[in-house]
Amino acid sequence: MATRVLGVDPGLTRCGVGVVEVGSARKVSLVLVDTIRTDATSELVDRIGEIGNKIESLIKKTKPSAIAIERVFSQQNLSSVMGVAQISGVVLMLAHKHKIPVFMHTPSEVKAAVTGSGRANKDQVGAMVAKILGLKEVPKPADAADSLAIAICHAWRSAAGTVADSKSLTPAQKAWQKAEQAATASKRR
Repeated sequence: MATRVLGVDPGLTRCGVGVVEVGSARKVSLVLVDTIRTDATSELVDRIGEIGNKIESLIKKTKPSAIAIERVFSQQNLSSVMGVAQISGVVLMLAHKHKIPVFMHTPSEVKAAVTGSGRANKDQVGAMVAKILGLKEVPKPADAADSLAIAICHAWRSAAGTVADSKSLTPAQKAWQKAEQAATASKRR
């Protein structure tokens, strides 16, 4: 049975969205890829609403069985972090509304899944996404290729049954898990 995964590379100016289907033997095929763009001069509420509406339309059209979102571990540009967090929140709300499970994957986890190296650059990730999906060209812009990489990462981990297996966590995932546990523990005090 094939599994359909919506990958989201969240962003306020450019939000990459890609849908893949994984079948037997972890064979992955492209369903859809796009980049949702908003005008930086528009009101924040309008930009978030536009992205939310387009992602919801995509969910209804492609009917994914899972949504995978890139989890940003840290970033130096505060305005970029805020945009990523805001769009991630929209995707989480839509997943809840449509009863679709959500999985977060770190950038290094995604890179390692598609290239074999958690330190791969954008060009390497894009080239491997194109190769894995049998595409003649790398999806442009990089946000589109990244969304497909996120979807492929989850599809393969899900097919291998390792999504919930804490023994299979990458060092970055373990660090994130430890930080989340510490934050939860401090809230209880």
